[in-house]
Amino acid sequence: MRRLIVIAFGTLAVLASLVGIHLYETPAPAAWAPPLPKIAAAPDFTLTSQDRAPVSLADFRGRVVAVTFIFTRCTATCPVLTPLMSLVQDRLGRDFASKIVFASITVDPEHDTPEMLKLYAQMYGADLGGWSFLTGPPPVIADLSRRYGVYAVKDANGEVEHSFLTSIVDQRGILRVQYLGVRFDPEEFRRDLLSVMKER
Repeated sequence: MRRLIVIAFGTLAVLASLVGIHLYETPAPAAWAPPLPKIAAAPDFTLTSQDRAPVSLADFRGRVVAVTFIFTRCTATCPVLTPLMSLVQDRLGRDFASKIVFASITVDPEHDTPEMLKLYAQMYGADLGGWSFLTGPPPVIADLSRRYGVYAVKDANGEVEHSFLTSIVDQRGILRVQYLGVRFDPEEFRRDLLSVMKER
């Protein structure tokens, strides 16, 4: 089931308060599905890619963007869900990179240099023509994580605890849906990406 999380962007207090959570059953392939709701303008960003190039969300206007938050030393959720995204990347075929792109943002920028992110991307078979792995100054990353509704905190041992949240942003920069980590269904994710891509 998809969890659509409508977030009022602004202060952390507002972010902590979800406007509503709606559960939708995945329709049968032949069934008509309503368009995904338009939640709000997705928080913009300008970060540094695995190739040390500046990358902004605005750079992807005209394409559907899947935004997620990861870190390379993660031993829990990321090693499960990043390969699922890689699988979806492959299943999108020619639409990947040309019409749909991924952006994975580290929540551990002190450790995750562009070089580390590039190694991580290669390990999971990421097509860097359409999948950016991004880092930036810690305060910028922390603020961006909060604005997307991602919980991330580093403990005394340097380990990062974070929630895994994947967001779909449409061609106009509007946030359309967010998936909680344990509910992440790669086939549903792929269908939703294609559904938003086909909107005019």
